[in-house]
Amino acid sequence: MDRRIIIGSDHGGYALKTGVVKFLKKKGFDVTDIGTNSNESCDYPDYAFSAAEKISTGEFSRGILICTTGIGVSICANKLVGIRAALCTSVEQAELSRKHNDSNVLALAEKFTSLTRANKICNVWLRTEFEGGRHYRRVNKIATRERRT
Repeated sequence: MDRRIIIGSDHGGYALKTGVVKFLKKKGFDVTDIGTNSNESCDYPDYAFSAAEKISTGEFSRGILICTTGIGVSICANKLVGIRAALCTSVEQAELSRKHNDSNVLALAEKFTSLTRANKICNVWLRTEFEGGRHYRRVNKIATRERRT
């Protein structure tokens, strides 16, 4: 498992991101935090696109994005080739997003996710492997369509 992770948020996800970064570092991950670095208003696309680009190009294999609802950052990330961002508010969603969808971006919602739950979600998401098999066929269909667009 790659121990390098990129993480970013807007102001609406800053507090949760700060806690998640501490948790990940304590778990031994090499965390690259691309910001934001305060709760001053900023634009989530700037951080979502920046992180997703580094995953899309292969600089990182996985990343975590956080905003108020998790919706904005997941929409942005999914615009880039090769990104499979999953907004997860439960541990089970995080696990299935990895097993069945090979998600490479975890989107979190600060408004709806406590730090304790976010840390559990991150832990499961980072340690769960893609099952492949019939799920590979489905993920491959997404990638094929993406290449045609």
